[in-house]
Amino acid sequence: MSYADKVFKENLKSILEEGTSTKNQKVRPHWEDGTPAYTIKQFGISNVYDLRKEFPAITVRKTALKSCMDEILWIYQKKSNNINDLNSHIWDEWADKDGSIGKAYGYQVGKAYIHHVSDKLPSSYDYPSVLIQATIDRKYKIWFDQMDAVLYDLKNTPFSRRIMISLWNPEELNEMRLQPCCWSVIFNVTDEGRDKYVLNMVLNQRSNDFITANNWNTAQYAILLMMVAQSVNMIPGKLVHSITDCHVYDRHINIAKELINRPEHPAPKVSLNPEIHNFYDFKTSDLIVEDYETEPQIKNIPIAI
Repeated sequence: MSYADKVFKENLKSILEEGTSTKNQKVRPHWEDGTPAYTIKQFGISNVYDLRKEFPAITVRKTALKSCMDEILWIYQKKSNNINDLNSHIWDEWADKDGSIGKAYGYQVGKAYIHHVSDKLPSSYDYPSVLIQATIDRKYKIWFDQMDAVLYDLKNTPFSRRIMISLWNPEELNEMRLQPCCWSVIFNVTDEGRDKYVLNMVLNQRSNDFITANNWNTAQYAILLMMVAQSVNMIPGKLVHSITDCHVYDRHINIAKELINRPEHPAPKVSLNPEIHNFYDFKTSDLIVEDYETEPQIKNIPIAI
């Protein structure tokens, strides 16, 4: 059994046996036929995965790891909010006629801000978003977007406790076609006496549709942690996945029970092309997945929108 399978099944059992129902409450999500999509939910689930031990992919059904990575590249590398830059169709329901999801996800990652002020004109900054602005008092404002700020800080002030990305911008929530579920990541570096520092990450998620998205989100942010760590010459360490509202939809309950009773397999071996050291050079083809044995995929799972 993979550790991810163990956690996945424990979480599912907890939701089904101890969770509370939203039935007959006023809820936003609905099914394609217009019926309200009610849930059984648990508040405050937090899971910890150590990437030095194994990659957190479930085996009770297959998680499409390269598609997971493609969405991460779309948000954090391409900094896009247009589904035409994405190879899957998971965002089609929320896009407008031009493919935009509004000022959400990649749009927020790509917004530049004044990161720091320097007394000297920097010789160079090797970051795509950098903008250097001279001031009247002979100082220089250095602008980065959120992703470049993380990469810069991890290289220059790795033990800062302020290295994070937030997709939750209250001023622009009403201009997002879907407000972010995975809304922030926080990076934290530890010195554990190895030849390299260890990079850890917390993923904060306000809402998690457990059957369709739980392991998808866990796996894709594990890949993000691996990409960032390799880009700053660190070892990927622990991923803490913190979920506020973890739920199973009413039309997914039988699927949940089936998954709990399925057999498990060992975790796959997942790594990145060791030749890539620039965050912006990674492609889905650089994800190496070996020995990923799973139970059959469950097809045609209804999606609440």
